[in-house]
Amino acid sequence: MSEPVRWGVLSTAQINQKVLAGAAGSEQLEVLAVASRNQSSAEAYALEHAIERAYGSYDALLADGDVEAVYISLPNGLHVDWSIRALQAGKHVLCEKPLSARAREVERAFDVAQRADRLLMEAFMYRHNPQIKRLATLVEEGAIGRLRLVQASFGFHIDDPGNPRLSRELEGGSLMDVGCYCVSAARLLCGEPERVEGEQVSGGNGVDVTFAGLLRFPGDVLAHFDCGFLLDKTEELVALGEDGNLRLADPWHGRAPGIELRRDGESEWIAVEAVNSYQLQLENLSAAIRGTAAPLLGRADALGQARTIEALYSSADEHRAVAL
Repeated sequence: MSEPVRWGVLSTAQINQKVLAGAAGSEQLEVLAVASRNQSSAEAYALEHAIERAYGSYDALLADGDVEAVYISLPNGLHVDWSIRALQAGKHVLCEKPLSARAREVERAFDVAQRADRLLMEAFMYRHNPQIKRLATLVEEGAIGRLRLVQASFGFHIDDPGNPRLSRELEGGSLMDVGCYCVSAARLLCGEPERVEGEQVSGGNGVDVTFAGLLRFPGDVLAHFDCGFLLDKTEELVALGEDGNLRLADPWHGRAPGIELRRDGESEWIAVEAVNSYQLQLENLSAAIRGTAAPLLGRADALGQARTIEALYSSADEHRAVAL
């Protein structure tokens, strides 16, 4: 077994709890360092989570030569800039989704990764879960006949007006935060869209608090999704074909995985092993760093994702369909 990949974490965001729990279950990596905006908060966080090194600035962590890879969980608006700074410092990067809503920024980041000979991956942890891989295989193998429609939902309720997801300055919004999962899943099953339409309701500090989208794919396949911060908790992904449909009730977190296949008036439950998606995500990039696997997600997927989100926002702003 190769030496564990040594990771650093930029920021002390809440999402780190899930990532650290995933890291703790793996022998392929270790979290060596954490950085915050001041030394005291970094030290307190490191003590709480048994992390060896604490840095009072992100640049200080990037200067640590023992750190091979970093996980970036900063607000959306800082993703590209700090990914680039980390890559230029010689680190491999796992950047929390969404990398960006602007395709040109995604291209810029991957260009830097290529020049630095480092790996960059957008952190869509759900894509690493066996139930999503099983879903894609079932669709590809024709379990529901010809795919015609994908439906996706992801929403919850935000009560705190100071939540960064509600900040336009930090590039928040429901499409960026949770709708991006729906877009990603539709692209996984259907390919890249030809045309999109989006509608949004604004709130917070000028962000979309509810968003609905319609995507048209080659072969007359459609997908529609909804997401928001003003909703009762909703998580669902459905693939509908000419001969049946496949439904995931927990598609994004995979805490209770499994797929319901409905066909010919009957229902069949397809069990899937429960695993930690965050652990699988970290292990995939760690294996890629050691040269024993390929990254599941790379430039092409991140660029397709950004192009679609960018087009959806343009459609919602301009009240028209947008071709890609």
